[in-house]
Amino acid sequence: MEENLLKTCLHDKHVALGALMSPFGGFDMPIQYTNITDEHNAVRNKSGMFDVSHMGEIFVSGPDAEKFVNHIFSNDITGIPDGKILYGMLLYPNGTVVDDLLVYKEFKPNHYLLVVNASNIAKDYEWICAQKEGYDVVVDNQSDSWGEIALQGPEAEKVAVEVLGFAQAAELQFYTYFETEYEGQRLIMSRTGYTGEDGFEIYTSHELTRKFWDVLLEAGVAPCGLGCRDTLRFEAGLPLYGHELSDEITPVEAGLGMFVKVKDKEEFIGKEAIVAQKEAGITRKIVGIELQDKAIPRAGYPVEVDGVQVGVVTTGYRSISTDRSVCVAMVDKAYTELDTKVEIRIRKKVFPGIVTKKRFYETNYKK
Repeated sequence: MEENLLKTCLHDKHVALGALMSPFGGFDMPIQYTNITDEHNAVRNKSGMFDVSHMGEIFVSGPDAEKFVNHIFSNDITGIPDGKILYGMLLYPNGTVVDDLLVYKEFKPNHYLLVVNASNIAKDYEWICAQKEGYDVVVDNQSDSWGEIALQGPEAEKVAVEVLGFAQAAELQFYTYFETEYEGQRLIMSRTGYTGEDGFEIYTSHELTRKFWDVLLEAGVAPCGLGCRDTLRFEAGLPLYGHELSDEITPVEAGLGMFVKVKDKEEFIGKEAIVAQKEAGITRKIVGIELQDKAIPRAGYPVEVDGVQVGVVTTGYRSISTDRSVCVAMVDKAYTELDTKVEIRIRKKVFPGIVTKKRFYETNYKK
């Protein structure tokens, strides 16, 4: 392991289970324990758990907290109820993405939790703090103090209630959470996820995170690595920062304009650029592509039409759930209509494909 890689509070447990470890977002993380297919199918059919303690938790509080979060966040948190969660982005003034994140409305006035991507914690915290001038807020990066387990799959609710003893889990609506104290430690459980299945994210101390991991493991919940976390989110049409979103891609180009509330909010960072882009019309867009072959399209492969490159693959796999060769790609606007014929260049060969929706798998969220 590279000496400068960070470790989550569950690192030794991954090593003890014989996980294949690899750098991700500055952390030494498990990629797989058995194999990606088995772990993927465990989440689709039963339940699986992920160590997501590498994610960042940044708290914003103070008299101007709502106004400030609305200023830096693309979605609209105005008046949302306690326990509600919204997805959206932090945008640069030019409309490209600092990061995509979840905003949790805490159970006390003027308090919010921002859950950000592991690879962007330091960048996000610095950027958020740089926007504070003129706002009466406190920004507190507590990322090092929290552990987090994602419990995902059709049996996740049953496991949360019967194995972990959280009866409240069954009452949660999609994108809501409850907070409680467990053995004297603060605990947050949300009904969210990144797999296309029903599931929960459990945030608590390092000590309790380790305890819950062992309890879930003993109950037969499959430990899952980042390998299948990627195949699962990809099939469900969910973006990954650095691939479908980045500081060179806007939410409109990514097909996520519904999370940018240009009509509902008077102002937020990046609004003018997004409005201008919508008025002018985008020149490229993220789309799905299905290959008419078993060849596997990978990130970085060119998308071509008649030998001319018109785009690039951002993520691609042989879909485990559908057994189809599919990818998402950023392509020129002229080739974004459904059923448009394109080709993917894989080394020296080109393989025919057609433009499809970005979601390749029917999601099973509990709404």
